[in-house]
Formats: sequence, C-alpha cells, structure tokens
Amino acid sequence: MKVENIQKLWDLLWQEYRHRVIYASIYEEMITAAGGRIANDHIAFRSLRMNVETAEGIVNLGIEYLESFVNFLGYEVAGEYNFPETHLYARHYRHPQQEEFNLPKLFISELIVDDLLESTQKLIYETVSAVKPKLYFEPTTVENILLDGLRFFNRPWQAPKRCIVEEVNRVTQYGAWVLLHGFAVNHFTGYVNIQNTPQFPDIETTVVGLANLGVPMKADIEGNINCGLRQTATQAVTELVTVIDEKSGEEVQITWTYAYYEIAQRYMIEMDGKKELFDGFLGNNAQHLFEMTRVK
Repeated sequence: MKVENIQKLWDLLWQEYRHRVIYASIYEEMITAAGGRIANDHIAFRSLRMNVETAEGIVNLGIEYLESFVNFLGYEVAGEYNFPETHLYARHYRHPQQEEFNLPKLFISELIVDDLLESTQKLIYETVSAVKPKLYFEPTTVENILLDGLRFFNRPWQAPKRCIVEEVNRVTQYGAWVLLHGFAVNHFTGYVNIQNTPQFPDIETTVVGLANLGVPMKADIEGNINCGLRQTATQAVTELVTVIDEKSGEEVQITWTYAYYEIAQRYMIEMDGKKELFDGFLGNNAQHLFEMTRVK
C-alpha cells in the first residue's frame, strides 16, 4: 500500500470529521492563523467484541474486524490496554513509516460484550445481528481503496431502536455510542509537538487559546511530563441521530453525542538507558477520555 494513498484516506475521514466536529475546524484555523501547522497524533475508533453470523460466516465486530483493514494499510500492533471496570480493551497501532511521513497512530478499542448482563447482550445483538460486513481487502485501484475505507469506517447495521439505545446507555455509554455510530471516527487528535508556532508552544497555551475562542474544554489535562504524554479534549459535540421508534416502527431523530477533538503533547522519557519521545498511550488518560461521550 502506497503511503500517499493512506494519507488520502485519513484526509478524507478528517474532512468529514471536521465538518461534524466544529471544534476541530476552530483548532485548525487557530493554529494556521498563528503561522503553525496541524498534524494528527492518532485517530481513534470504537467497536464491539462479539460474534455475529453473516453470509460470510461468523464475524467478530471488535478489534479483530477493524484489524482486517488497518493491517492491509500496513499498520502493526504497538501496545495494548485493559479497562476492566468498563469492560473495555484497546490496542494501538503504528505504521513502519510513521516518522518518515508523519502518519497518525491508530487507537482501537472494543467493548467486551460477553462481560455484560445477558439482557444487555441480547439488546446489542438484536441491533447488530443484521450486519453485512465485508472482510477486506483486494482493491485494484486507489479509488476502490478510498471508497472501501470510507464505507468501512461507518455503521454497517441499520439504525437502532430508541428504547435499546437508551437501555444500553444505562449500562454502558460506550456501547450505546457504538450502536449509533458504528465504526465511525471517534476522534482525531491535534499533535501539539508539530504545531511549531510561538503563540501556542505547549498544551496549556493551546487549551487557553481554544477556550478564548469559545470552545468548551475538558476541565483537566490528563497525564504528566514524567510519563511522557499529556492529553485533554474539547467537550463532545451533539448531533441529531436517526433511531427507530419502537411503537410506530418509523425513523425518528434524537440528540446524542458524537465526538470530541483531542489535544496531545508528547515528551522525552528514559527508555533503556537513553532519552526517547514517548510513543505509546496511558491507560488512565484513555479511561477519562472515554467518558467524554457520555450523554449529559
């Protein structure tokens, strides 16, 4: 896979995301107006670790499914993370040419559905059981790669019932989010280290700048310099989503959270007797950021 095609795919997803998440556009405008540049530290996706029967056989809708595509793009597993309290597991991926071409890392998480109450499992399965996934990939043209990618990072099942979304949300806000948005981008991440502008030299000044422009920000910055990573985020935007009214059977729209925009700054840490830029993730940081899509 040519790197320029990977970059085109991420750019297409970025353009779609920044139109839905206005805070990302404000960040982009703020940094470029200050003479800086933007880059994405990582892109995050969510999924469901559960098996469903399809015409192609049994398919797992968790990390295993998403890996079928990111491996095709050349990405490799670089770390894993467990979140037992919220029944989540995650891996992050990096491309072998990440530094050379400034490619974003990928952070893919999954809800371990079998850990939930059986009643909640049944509600989730009822929603996703009609999924029609296509395990990838053998595209013959760049256009096919981009089109398949845009289709892949979407919701492959029909709109869920409103009552199911609301009931699942009482148990797991993450699960309700995936039922509504599927494999759509959960967030992009502004990479402070690349901004290269004296006006916004670090994560603190970046947060203040966004707040001054009216962007609602997370109250705290997670992590610390000694750990090698500090992260924060905007509040999640809300949008109208389509659900099925259980009484009429018709499509209706309700308001729900979609995504936030994350900001990250990385630092040099001691690794095997030498200083290196921290390239991974911190579990505690990620757990707090998962909560940013909770419906208030």
